[in-house]
Amino acid sequence: MTQPQLPLKGGCQCGNLRYEVVAPPLMLYACHCTNCQKQTGSAFVLSTAIVEPTFSFTKGAPAKFEWTSDAGNQRFGYFCGDCGGRIANGQNPTIGILSLRAGTFDDKSWVRPAAHIWVKSAQSWMNFGGDDLCYDEQPTDYAPIAERFRSFGNFPTP
Repeated sequence: MTQPQLPLKGGCQCGNLRYEVVAPPLMLYACHCTNCQKQTGSAFVLSTAIVEPTFSFTKGAPAKFEWTSDAGNQRFGYFCGDCGGRIANGQNPTIGILSLRAGTFDDKSWVRPAAHIWVKSAQSWMNFGGDDLCYDEQPTDYAPIAERFRSFGNFPTP
């Protein structure tokens, strides 16, 4: 894996919605909840937790969708109104963290999940490694996930 350069840049499939993140992500995990499965049309999504004020759209204006998560939280998602590509999710009221879709980064060479959450909703064919951090539902403490993510050495430790 390579060490990515800040700002991290990315966007939607059609390129009409672009963003940048000016600080290293806090963590990256795979979410297997039913909401993420529906949003992605896949078995899980790779979510990168970022501090909300470090994120900005640099091209285009996102569309927004709101729903109630499997954990009962009020959530919203930013996506491209042209191609439908999901970019990020947040919570109402805000907790200051966005879940940025790791597949939307221009450079994905460093992307690796530090944990798997909502594994109780994972597809039956999913195989988790013996050293994977796995949580049946929403973790109450994200510190172990953040610590494991930092141990990958993708970003310099402050």
